[in-house]
Amino acid sequence: MASRSAERTPRTSPGRPLTRTIRFDGNTAHAGGGATRCPDCTDGLGKPRPVRPGSWRDRIRQRPGLASLYRIAVFMGGLLFVLLGFALSVLPGPLTIPPVLVGLWVWSTEFDWARRFFATFRRKARDTWRHAKHHPVSSAAVTLGGLAAAGAVFWAVGHYHLIDRATGALGF
Repeated sequence: MASRSAERTPRTSPGRPLTRTIRFDGNTAHAGGGATRCPDCTDGLGKPRPVRPGSWRDRIRQRPGLASLYRIAVFMGGLLFVLLGFALSVLPGPLTIPPVLVGLWVWSTEFDWARRFFATFRRKARDTWRHAKHHPVSSAAVTLGGLAAAGAVFWAVGHYHLIDRATGALGF
């Protein structure tokens, strides 16, 4: 089967720059120079946020090995808080929001994509907090009820040795 190749560029309105070229090879589309990856970055974490010249982060970024290590440490620290927030999501109420916000804040100090995501999440967290302040009784009831239910589950697991029974039933 012969392969057709054609160049197609997306239409743009006047004044908007052309951002992407799509090349068709048969039934496959190849996007050239897409915005999904920074052309200057080799670590896959995205383009670093700009820093003030002469700052301690600028001095870190001048050493490539240390810069990569620092970026990975920032990513892992933020990931720890985000995972903690998701682990707390089994509890009702706004308990999951603060750790996720801290994780996004840690990421936003180094990654530009996280800064944009953090701004959106922070706005939604403010709306949720505003709702909780306008409905204090129902918010307190849901939060306290969820904590009581979680306490009852922890008590039942310990009192009835549910973990030992589950591992025995599964043959571990």
